[in-house]
Amino acid sequence: MQISDLSSEEKGLLDTLRDAIVAIDEDRAKEIAENIISQKIDPTIAIRYSIADAAIKVGEKFDNGAYFLPHLVMAGDLMDAVGAILENNIPAEKIERKKIIVIGTVQGDMHSVGKNLVATMLKAGGFEVHDMGVDVTSITFIEKAEEVKADMIALSSLLTTTMPYQKEVIEDLGAMGLRDQFKVMVGGGPVTEVYARDIGADGYGRDAIEALDEAKKLLS
Repeated sequence: MQISDLSSEEKGLLDTLRDAIVAIDEDRAKEIAENIISQKIDPTIAIRYSIADAAIKVGEKFDNGAYFLPHLVMAGDLMDAVGAILENNIPAEKIERKKIIVIGTVQGDMHSVGKNLVATMLKAGGFEVHDMGVDVTSITFIEKAEEVKADMIALSSLLTTTMPYQKEVIEDLGAMGLRDQFKVMVGGGPVTEVYARDIGADGYGRDAIEALDEAKKLLS
């Protein structure tokens, strides 16, 4: 089933779910999710349409100053809760494996706000996210990526002095014969698309919304 197969009433219900998530109205969002299940609407469409669109709109509110980090955390938790309601009603044979992303701020850098925002957006976008925190060494990233069988390693740097540690992860992956196993996306205040290309990264995210779009493109 595709979104185009739904009636206008069913599409309206998905829009209402999206809006409830964006408003961080927990009771309303959960009620609508249950209603979607009772009306036999394909839960996978609701996840792809309502939750994914809500993630983008929440990110936009953060960018324009209407929302702050606590709002993002609450919205992310609500997306998880609604997603669980919908996923529990998907037949096991139709459940797709989530793409896995290991994310963190590189060695020597203690900044977390930007990284947290990206992690929240990626999680809301349907990825399984393992947040390693800040001041993460190259080998720690790589070991975790191997452990969880990650599809991508996302590296944040907010200091020009720590940007070389993004390159170090890529070089270490190559030295260990693992470079082809993981996509690598980089970002952070001083990081540019040109720099990402120069160090051999697969992708670059200027902000959380762009990072989500890039991850979807690289892991589609």
